Amino acid sequence: MAANAALRTSNRGRVRWELLAQLVRKDLKVKYQDSTLGFFWSLANPLLLFAVYTFVFQVVFKSGIPHFGVYLMSGLLIWTAFQGSVQGASGSVTGNAGLVRKVPFPLPVLPLSAVGFAAVHYILQVIVLFIVMLAIGFPFFGFSLFLLIPAIAVAVIFATALGMIVAALNVRYRDTAHLVEVTMIAWFWLNPVVYGSGLIRDRLHEWFWLYMLNPMAPVIGACQRAIYSTAYYPDGAGQRKLLLESAGIGFYLEWLGVALGVSLVLLAFGRRLFRRLSGDFAEEL
Repeated sequence: MAANAALRTSNRGRVRWELLAQLVRKDLKVKYQDSTLGFFWSLANPLLLFAVYTFVFQVVFKSGIPHFGVYLMSGLLIWTAFQGSVQGASGSVTGNAGLVRKVPFPLPVLPLSAVGFAAVHYILQVIVLFIVMLAIGFPFFGFSLFLLIPAIAVAVIFATALGMIVAALNVRYRDTAHLVEVTMIAWFWLNPVVYGSGLIRDRLHEWFWLYMLNPMAPVIGACQRAIYSTAYYPDGAGQRKLLLESAGIGFYLEWLGVALGVSLVLLAFGRRLFRRLSGDFAEEL
């Protein structure tokens, strides 16, 4: 009997993963099905952003940060993926109302598919960024590059946790999706994407830990340390200024651990909330 129960659990898990993979493939096909270039549009976007931001902040405003486009994209891409995950998840259940009402299936795969869709886009865009970095001769091969693995893992868990919460709430409270959109605009500026996180550390001093309790701050910082690598840059007076939170890798691993703890607690709450509210999804829709 125990063996049969384990087999049923294994089969359910396999079905969930297969359904999740199918939903992600469907979303990718729908997004580009009528376009001539197809998936190449997902590659063109980071190229255009890289060119625009490099021109604006390195030529026009002269930020003083070497290869500012690389620095900006190393943090912006993971934020864009996170933002797309949560916003996509918020409408994942309501957007599949017909499917939810008619076909019984594991409903958590709907917000998970939004996270998976954004993760695929992120990987493609990071590959493009690496190609550009090779083309301009920017060094990025090093041990710090392995920071991408825990940073992406934490971002996926955190996005999944928030995605399940907003997906469930949006079924009952339809303003949730709009609230998420507005929140993301404000939240963007609470992360070290456009400005250097070293600036925040200099300003906040002993209160810097409060800033880092935002799980996306250490995630973005770790991605910047992994890809951009350079923690300092020369200012106009020839002095070195701190650009990233720290030059040491241990600092980012420590704060990624904190972010992981916050994300896991939020994930447990999100799963419980989604399971409790999902029983009324068919009626609410």
